[in-house]
Amino acid sequence: MNDFEKKLERGKVGESQIAEWLKGRGNHILPIYEIEKNQYAGPAVYQSDGGSLIAPDMLCFGGGQTIWIEAKHKDAFTWHRISKTFCTGIDLHHYEQYIRVSMIAEWPVWLLFLHRGGQAKDSPPSPSGLYGGDLSKLIACEHHRHINWGKSGMVYWEIGSLTKLADYPLTN
Repeated sequence: MNDFEKKLERGKVGESQIAEWLKGRGNHILPIYEIEKNQYAGPAVYQSDGGSLIAPDMLCFGGGQTIWIEAKHKDAFTWHRISKTFCTGIDLHHYEQYIRVSMIAEWPVWLLFLHRGGQAKDSPPSPSGLYGGDLSKLIACEHHRHINWGKSGMVYWEIGSLTKLADYPLTN
């Protein structure tokens, strides 16, 4: 198993934990998967104009509400040395795609970050738990962007901009 496959498998474990937690709260989950197995293209929303967008990981519905969920599983928050605060983030290109999905879909997009409470390099011990927020609100409170991480750069949010939804490990 190569490094990408290991990261993908680890991400799926975190995604499954988040899905189980959501189901334990009375929600129904529709996971969104790649169409062609082992292409590593990720889920997509195919548009009427022939284009496509990267899709969040799952649809969550119940109680009269439907939302997209993008699930991230991480060991630790990043310690931002300049502001002396914990941050977490996602790939900038994916973030821009999720914003577009939220504009064409009827459902909000939520970013959920499951942090296990490890320790990032040269940082204090990280908080743990499930944190998240509605993308339409997170757009207004980006902490910073960094072009040197991820394929297209990264966007980060400070821990205080996210809602803590649950402790880690997740329980129902």
